[in-house]
Amino acid sequence: MVDVYLFSGFLGSGKTTLLKKMIMEFKEKGLKPAVFMNELGSMNFDSEEVGDGVPLKEILDGCICCSGSEKSEAQIQTLLAESEFDVLLIETTGAAHPVEALDAIFSPLFAERLNFRGIVTVADSKRFLERQQLSPQIRSLFIEQIRHADLLLANKTDLLSESEQSQAIFEIQQINPTARIVQTVHAKVPLKLLESVSPAQRGPVEQAPVSKLNLQTKIVSFDEPIEREAFEEWLRNLPDTVYRIKGYLTLSGHSYPHSFQYAYGMVQWLPEYMKLRNQIVLIGENLEELVMP
Repeated sequence: MVDVYLFSGFLGSGKTTLLKKMIMEFKEKGLKPAVFMNELGSMNFDSEEVGDGVPLKEILDGCICCSGSEKSEAQIQTLLAESEFDVLLIETTGAAHPVEALDAIFSPLFAERLNFRGIVTVADSKRFLERQQLSPQIRSLFIEQIRHADLLLANKTDLLSESEQSQAIFEIQQINPTARIVQTVHAKVPLKLLESVSPAQRGPVEQAPVSKLNLQTKIVSFDEPIEREAFEEWLRNLPDTVYRIKGYLTLSGHSYPHSFQYAYGMVQWLPEYMKLRNQIVLIGENLEELVMP
């Protein structure tokens, strides 16, 4: 049987960072991981992070717990038929309810081949403390992702004071008193902790389908290199309803693009060493009102 871990968490919480680390650790242990990824938009920049030699299937432009459930079943069945692997790591879109995602993934066609180990939810600690600023639908999903976790990573604790860290842990425990909670920076957690996870009995599910969340995606392409200072000034003026931006951008004076990540006001640039399309994807609400740089 193949061990299965489902990585949950809202947009920009650190799921892909966790995924990359776990792929490396499983390989170092001599195990072969495979990955199934889901993205709301029509492009998945995160799949570039998986690396060569790792079997990968993905669902784009939809949520596996909504219209994409049949596609998810087909993709996982194909993955099992085409590749030999020991561990399946499933990264859901940030708009997915983890229990609904499980329902979509475990088909009678291959359920007996999967050994589900648990839901690992990555929660942005800073955003959690500021959750009242989110729309009611988004806040409800955020809470549901925490409530149904078997292992909770209270991530980005380096952005909080000690008192704020204590407050975040206390409030998370009120939502999910049974899950193990680990404070992390950059979703760094030892593999042995992940392997100790076991699924808990699920409570009632509060419906929070993506169709009711008003989340949108917008792809923006650039024909010319961009000025970093001007672009970051545009970022500073974005409304709070832009939750996530990611992609590749060539900066003025550079031959190769940078991998670009943005979540809740935090920006990360990482240099790349190959030619990639200058393109970013935005995820949020009311994107049609945005003035692009």
